[in-house]
Amino acid sequence: MLAVLGAPAQRGYASLTTMISFIFFGSIALASVRATGSIMSSGMAYDEQDRGDRAAYDRYLRGMNASMKQKVALTAAHLLATGRVADMGMGSGEGTFALAALYPSLQVVGVDINPTMVELARETHALPNLSYVTADIATRCFPDQSLDGVFDSSVLHHVTTFNGYSYEAAANALAAQAAMLKPHGMLIVRDFVAPGEGEVLLDLPANDGDDSDAPRTCATAQLFVRFAREFRRLSDTPGLPFTELEAPRAGWRRFRVSHRAAVEFVLRKDYRADWDTEILEEYTYFSQPQFEETFAGLGLRIVASTPLWNPWIVRNRWSGRFVIRSGDGDELELPPTNYLIAGEKVAADEGVRLGVRGAAEPIGFLRMEHYRNRRSGAIVDLVRRPHPTIDVIPWFAAGDDVFMLARKSYPRPIVGAETTPTIDGSTPSTYVTEPLNVLQQDKPLGRTVVEALGVCALLPPSDVRTFREGCTYYPSPGGVEEEVRSTLVEVEPHFAQTDIPSGSGFSTSGHVRPIEVTQLLRAAQVGALTDARLEINAYHLLQTLGRDPGAWIGDQIEIRSTAAVTPTDVMALLSRRGRRVFEEVRESANFLDLRCATFDEYTAGGDVVSSQRLEYVVPRTLSINTIATALLTRSGDELLMGVDDHDLAAAQSFNGNSDIVVTPAWRLPHAIEHKSDALRWTAERLMREYGVRASRWFDLGGMYHPSPGVTPERVYPFAVETEALAAEGERRLTWIRVRDAVARAAQLRDGHLRIVLFRAAHALGLLGRS
Repeated sequence: MLAVLGAPAQRGYASLTTMISFIFFGSIALASVRATGSIMSSGMAYDEQDRGDRAAYDRYLRGMNASMKQKVALTAAHLLATGRVADMGMGSGEGTFALAALYPSLQVVGVDINPTMVELARETHALPNLSYVTADIATRCFPDQSLDGVFDSSVLHHVTTFNGYSYEAAANALAAQAAMLKPHGMLIVRDFVAPGEGEVLLDLPANDGDDSDAPRTCATAQLFVRFAREFRRLSDTPGLPFTELEAPRAGWRRFRVSHRAAVEFVLRKDYRADWDTEILEEYTYFSQPQFEETFAGLGLRIVASTPLWNPWIVRNRWSGRFVIRSGDGDELELPPTNYLIAGEKVAADEGVRLGVRGAAEPIGFLRMEHYRNRRSGAIVDLVRRPHPTIDVIPWFAAGDDVFMLARKSYPRPIVGAETTPTIDGSTPSTYVTEPLNVLQQDKPLGRTVVEALGVCALLPPSDVRTFREGCTYYPSPGGVEEEVRSTLVEVEPHFAQTDIPSGSGFSTSGHVRPIEVTQLLRAAQVGALTDARLEINAYHLLQTLGRDPGAWIGDQIEIRSTAAVTPTDVMALLSRRGRRVFEEVRESANFLDLRCATFDEYTAGGDVVSSQRLEYVVPRTLSINTIATALLTRSGDELLMGVDDHDLAAAQSFNGNSDIVVTPAWRLPHAIEHKSDALRWTAERLMREYGVRASRWFDLGGMYHPSPGVTPERVYPFAVETEALAAEGERRLTWIRVRDAVARAAQLRDGHLRIVLFRAAHALGLLGRS
């Protein structure tokens, strides 16, 4: 058995991108990335395109500024490896050139309304898979159903600004762009996002400049007063109302203002050299719910909707330089620097969203079990998922690149089963990009995998070249008894997107598509890929092949602290005598709750096209949000990571022994809904449990789901620069060398540990030549 699971008043809005959205980040010799031949057609082999030196592409990526890196990476999880993509409002063409250079199998078309800019870009940036069009991005500038992807990067707010600040202009532009997409084509917007309604208190320094209103020299508070006078300067009634209140403290001023106006100001307060240009624009137009409603109304299935924070801006320009408070005086979270939404065009009778419809009778797929720790007496709950799970990783090499086949837009309604807010403001997507997986039943591994490839990817057995050993891991071992074994299957190059035959119980089972592996990792680093297992296997595949994972483009991690600790040899840690501390009991810890619900799939018109009952597990008293930490310090020249030699019932169930090396991770209380509160809470736990102080926190890539078929759990990974204290905590950390842990990663079974280890090692330059 096989269980396979435009208006006259535009005034050149697109070309304004040159001045305000794209920063020239240094030149690169075009010879190093020049390819020869014509733009690749769908029938041309990938290898026929001379892509130049892959290392040159990687050096090029490393030289980009953070915003450009993010733009390039955000395409990774949502665009095909082949096809035709329009980069709308490309301005100077730098970003368009970057897309074409880094993803040479894509036909990339840069679009701008200014013919001078288009000609300049054409002369400056030339590649065989790169072309340019002079057109208005707010109109149907390509034939209907002719594009595989449309990318709007920091450009739609120009459409609204230069059309009389009309938000409807953005909606009309999106409708025109959606019409140009082929079925399953992607519309991706990276822009600013409006906050909620209402008034806030905006605290600004009055002593960081002079008392004039000259943008280059005045204090931030003085600049706000000028901003309030000039904002939306192209309108008949520029400016905005505000009230100055009593100063919150010496050297600061406080203003009562609309929340949107406060965000508009802080987003531009540091762009003083171009103030006369910046003040023309209104950055925000839609709120996140309005973006989502607009996309769904266009028949777009939302696969990502998440605020973004540029770590460099937050750390160097925002933190401590302003405060936004509620009307009651409570400090609010920093606003996002950008926002991403990605939608897939689907047929009118296919679902665009999945919703939950209350409790249902259990179906008996998942089973709750209970264990007592004989040493501590503590009882733990564990939910068991039947049958071994196999992650099938088809891969192939094409020139210098390695591709993995993954399934995209696969329905995972459990991800959206609970209403617990995300701490990063994202809206969980119930359609995900994930590995092909299969529940192994009564057939051996090889036959199971080959048959799964035939069903899911329509790959005949003759296209399978060879098998390589994958890795084994427990995705969420603290509460789910699930062991996943992956297998690496080299296949013939397969660039086409293949629809998966229906088997999910919903209107779609998604489609299989190739993703270049370093591209996939970049997507995870900026929060555009939420499946943990796909990432785990991407790192494992590159490690197996001896390939470099490319540049890390997430938060830049710098570990300065030095701890007086002696590292433990990883092999000694992993080869210690095993322990068995759990016994099965009937008594429940009342920690986990096994639930069953009916999930409905809705079309853009609101009709239900399919329904399914599914079981899932959540904590009873805690939220579904989890913090996972990579605790880092230095000992001499060595980078060390603190791990916990722990005991878990899931480990004992699978390998007979309960001992398992894990990374410190905690489920958060329901009351914690924001990142800053989560980090404070976690810092207290680190001190109490392990006796370490968190010196600095770094975002370690985006949120991930460890096991979206069983639990809606969301995990937020952070790297933590730590200081070990003399006082002992409740538990003891074991410090291991990061390099050694990477080398022995195959023996590390905790899925959270594998994610934070490889992301931290990648960010620190300890993988390949990164």
